[in-house]
Amino acid sequence: MKKIQVITLFPEMLEGALNSSMMWKAQKEGFVSFELLQLRDFGIGPRQQVDDTPYGGGDGMLLKPEPLFGAIEKAKENDPSAKVVLMTPRGRRWKQSVAQEWSEAAHGYIFVCGRYEGYDERIVSLVDEQVSIGDYVLTGGEIAAMAIIDSVVRLIPGVLGGEQSAEIESFSDGETL
Repeated sequence: MKKIQVITLFPEMLEGALNSSMMWKAQKEGFVSFELLQLRDFGIGPRQQVDDTPYGGGDGMLLKPEPLFGAIEKAKENDPSAKVVLMTPRGRRWKQSVAQEWSEAAHGYIFVCGRYEGYDERIVSLVDEQVSIGDYVLTGGEIAAMAIIDSVVRLIPGVLGGEQSAEIESFSDGETL
């Protein structure tokens, strides 16, 4: 069973999608398990603060490193072999061929969803891969993470039902579309 964990400030953005349709079926049939980790649970102080102003100045807020370190550490305790994936517009472009590779991997994934103006760069030291779903900016990493999770889970053998279901799709040959 592939374990997928998502570190987010807004787990409610993912709950519906992960508990519906094909994602629900994949969980029910034991192909995958999902866990949403609320970043604020790892926040600092009585208000469980997770953000701060950029050290060098500038607009907006950044996610502080300490809560992210704590959340990633907890996720790694849950699945020590999991790869940590940071959702960022600067990351490697997501493609169907990568979704196929990830669906076949034995390890799980920990998705870190950014917010605000981004994250403190110190967290990059804990990340195995930075991924982007395109040349645009979203409000946060949750939508991008969900797109990647969906594209990976549906390719896990048995999830779609028919053995050849994923093989006859538009991107399966690496050329179509």
